[in-house]
Amino acid sequence: MGLIFIIISISIVWVASLWKIFFSHSKPTFLNEGTSLHKKNVLLVVAHPDDESMFFSPTINYLTSKGHNLYLLCLSIGNADGMGSSRKDELYRACVVHKIQLQQVNVLDHPELQDGFGQVWNHGLVAQIIEEEVYSHVIDVIITFDRYGVSGHCNHGDVHYGVRKFLHDSSPGNIEAWELVSINIMRKYSGLFDIWMSNLDVMQHPTGVMHCLLNEHPLKSFQAMAEHSSQWVWFRKLFVSFSSYTYVNTLRKIN
Repeated sequence: MGLIFIIISISIVWVASLWKIFFSHSKPTFLNEGTSLHKKNVLLVVAHPDDESMFFSPTINYLTSKGHNLYLLCLSIGNADGMGSSRKDELYRACVVHKIQLQQVNVLDHPELQDGFGQVWNHGLVAQIIEEEVYSHVIDVIITFDRYGVSGHCNHGDVHYGVRKFLHDSSPGNIEAWELVSINIMRKYSGLFDIWMSNLDVMQHPTGVMHCLLNEHPLKSFQAMAEHSSQWVWFRKLFVSFSSYTYVNTLRKIN
């Protein structure tokens, strides 16, 4: 009897989660000023090819669906295993799925910004590159990892600190910056169920400090990640299937 109750409860939450994604269309508040949606130039900064699809799909889908002008800066080609050239091409194909204009995608292969857990990136260099992108494209909003960087990868954290250094040292002062909130491993692999926890997190903070972005097109996220064929191995497929980051992103304002 207890097992049946658990199965029924899980099924109800699962169906409710699907309903919330596909049918509960609440009025957007992220980057929404006043009564009308003001189009922004947004710079998404990631460390490696596939970061955008594995971790930021809900954010990308939200921004493109609302008509914001999205730029993608990837600070390395992900050459830790010697597959950087292929991974770069895969990123461009994934961006086509995400409907990001390819002329607005910048993938770097800087000798001091190479992929790897033992590769510590210079935060000043990262800040300088971000500054060039911001002024070149008249960026209004920057989105990136938080200091933990979802998976604890040092390159993800370096991107975060590079953004912070830019904001502290060189930002013109009118730039908004947002970080993707890292969550514990139980929530990370809870898939659709984390939608409710993420919404609860946002409710516990002052209005405008955090936003919960649901992925209304999760199939597109799977299709984009599948373009990263060199990384599309069984454990990556499981990650995308069960990862809450496929279905919801919680963004927190960087002060």
